[in-house]
Amino acid sequence: MYYALIMAGGSGTRLWPLSRRLRPKQALKLVGERTMFQHAVDRLAPLFRPQEIFVVTKADYVTPLSAQAPDLPRTNFIVEPEGRGTAPAIGLAAVHLRHQDPEAVMAVLTADHYIVDTAAFRQALAAAQPLAQAGYLITLGVKPASPSTAYGYIQRAEALEGWSLPAYRVARFVEKPNREAAERLVAGGDHAWNAGMFIWRVDRILEELERQMPAFFAQLCEVEAALGTSGYAATLGRLWPQVAEQTIDYGVMEGARNVAVLPVDIGWSDVGSWTSLFELLPVDSAGNAFTGPHLDLDTRDTLVVGGERLIATIGVDNLVIVDAGDALLICSRAREQDVRRVVSQLKSDGLNQWL
Repeated sequence: MYYALIMAGGSGTRLWPLSRRLRPKQALKLVGERTMFQHAVDRLAPLFRPQEIFVVTKADYVTPLSAQAPDLPRTNFIVEPEGRGTAPAIGLAAVHLRHQDPEAVMAVLTADHYIVDTAAFRQALAAAQPLAQAGYLITLGVKPASPSTAYGYIQRAEALEGWSLPAYRVARFVEKPNREAAERLVAGGDHAWNAGMFIWRVDRILEELERQMPAFFAQLCEVEAALGTSGYAATLGRLWPQVAEQTIDYGVMEGARNVAVLPVDIGWSDVGSWTSLFELLPVDSAGNAFTGPHLDLDTRDTLVVGGERLIATIGVDNLVIVDAGDALLICSRAREQDVRRVVSQLKSDGLNQWL
């Protein structure tokens, strides 16, 4: 059977002060009247029924996310004791699915990204299933909208014939490049953005984890053996702090066998920064985007994200202003990538009430 796994454990620190430890990015209404997590669940219908959608997340997030998607069975929320990276999260979900259905195919998706063309996205997921059944590890390669330095890239090799959508073997994965390299990759026409979305048989991804991350695979097998028993929580709690942190790209995909890419043009954004959110919102004639009560005089190219309070701007340009009630961010758009530094400083200073 075909299952969807939504990874929903991240905290979205680059969207501080709206995104916080107990109010993560995926739980926020950033685009429209639905939260990012609700968008992620909504776009899976009708391809997946609620009982076929699983979520891997932190314990603190289960209750709010479950409330946002009440049709999903509560038992479909897989809890990580602590975040150890995408490879452990995916591995934990894979043994849960194998325990339920040894022949499962899983689509690994994200809870906090935005996709404009949901029909094309579902078409790609449907087309990927038989390719995954044939033993390929599939990644969705997003058509680049620009020579971005914020994403990794996937280079395609020869075409795979006989599938409903164009599919290619993967030649290589490229880490986040500098501007000059990104321009070359995009100009070449054979590279796509790596959006971190994958489709594969559960047994294939576990086979690769056993080959490439054997110590972690042994830990997973011990966790899997405890599934369905009263000792599961204790076993997971004992083993998980010992799990090495690793991403699925470094840990598996870069060294995996039979990797394929499906190029997609779906209007994708990871909403990973205030600038990327700015690009999704409607702007006025002066290039401003406002949410919440606002009044502007001679303001240009500015993002204002408000709450209940009126925000007035006068004679400013190229700013990001975010009002979270108990914390206010004002920064140059050119420096918005430094929001993470604010979060790091708050941590180092022990100012946890604002994290």
